[in-house]
Amino acid sequence: MVEGLRTRKKERTRQAISEVAIAMFLEHGFDRVGVAEIAAAAEVSKPTLFRYFPSKEDLVLHRIADHRGEAAAVVRARPAGRTPLDALHDAFMAGLDAREPTTGLCDHPAVLAYHRLVFDTPSLASRVAEYAAADTEALAQAMSEAAGPAPRAPGSTSHPVPRLTSRLVAAQYVAVRQILARDNYAALASGRTAGEVYGEAVAAAGTAFELLRHGARAHGL
Repeated sequence: MVEGLRTRKKERTRQAISEVAIAMFLEHGFDRVGVAEIAAAAEVSKPTLFRYFPSKEDLVLHRIADHRGEAAAVVRARPAGRTPLDALHDAFMAGLDAREPTTGLCDHPAVLAYHRLVFDTPSLASRVAEYAAADTEALAQAMSEAAGPAPRAPGSTSHPVPRLTSRLVAAQYVAVRQILARDNYAALASGRTAGEVYGEAVAAAGTAFELLRHGARAHGL
C-alpha cells in the first residue's frame, strides 16, 4: 500500500514537471528555455528534475518513449489466425477510431501543439528517430519469433536468414507508421478536423498495409 502511494506520487511529480516544461517550450521555444528555469517553475531542485528526466529532451519525449515496444507487444498478443501485419493493421485502425495521438489523427489543440514542438525541434526529432530504430529491433524480434523456420526460396540451395527478413519487414512497418501519422498530423495542422480526415486516413492505412502484405506474405508475416 505504502509503495503504491509512493509510486503514484512519483508519477504525479513526473507529470507535473513535464507539463511545466512543455508549456514553457511551447511559449518560448525549446532552445530558449534552460533546465534551471524549468526546475524553478516546477518548484523542484535541478537534481530532482534530473532524477526524473536524464536530459532536457526527455522532458518532452517521455510521452513517446512510454509507447516504445508497443508494436512488438501487439504481435506477441495477436489472436490465433492473425498474421503479425494483420494484428498491426488492426491496432492502427483501432488507434484511428480512438483518435490516438500516436496515429496523428488527434485534433486536440494541446496534441497538435505537442506534435509541432517535436517535429520542428531538430534535437527532439533526432531522438524520435532513435526510438524508431529501437522499435524496429524489438518488432523484428517479435516477428522472427512469429515466423518460425524460414521457407526455402524457389531455386535456392540455402535458407534465407529469418532475422534479416523480419528486420526488413519491421523497418518497413515502422516507416509506414511514421508516414501515416505525419500525413494525418499535416492534414490537421492545415486546419481540417479529425472527422474530416478520418476517411482518408483509413484508406491510406489500408493501402499502406496492403503494400506491406504483398512482400511479407511469402514469409508468413
